[in-house]
Amino acid sequence: MSMLSTATLFVATAIVDILGCYLPYLWLRQGCSAWLLLPTAFSLVVFSWLLTLHPTASGRTYAAYGGVYVSISILWLWQVDKIVPSRADIVGVGLCLAGMATIVLSHR
Repeated sequence: MSMLSTATLFVATAIVDILGCYLPYLWLRQGCSAWLLLPTAFSLVVFSWLLTLHPTASGRTYAAYGGVYVSISILWLWQVDKIVPSRADIVGVGLCLAGMATIVLSHR
């Protein structure tokens, strides 16, 4: 699997993972409809399925995925929650991506 395909798969996995957590938040904390639990369940099923498509050992996949998850979460904070990331948020993302790159690139 190419590096671009792997990165795309990580980003897609993170988006459905965050969506699967954000929709119940809307229901429980923002007073939205309980019907949001249906797309929540679908999102989490897709998330689990996407994790199976990664070509390496599951533990290494989860560790590398963590860096992408943190990055997409901060992007979500900015784009969905409308909160501008702080300098510390950006530095943290950089550190997470550096750790992810170390894990991924050392096994290629």
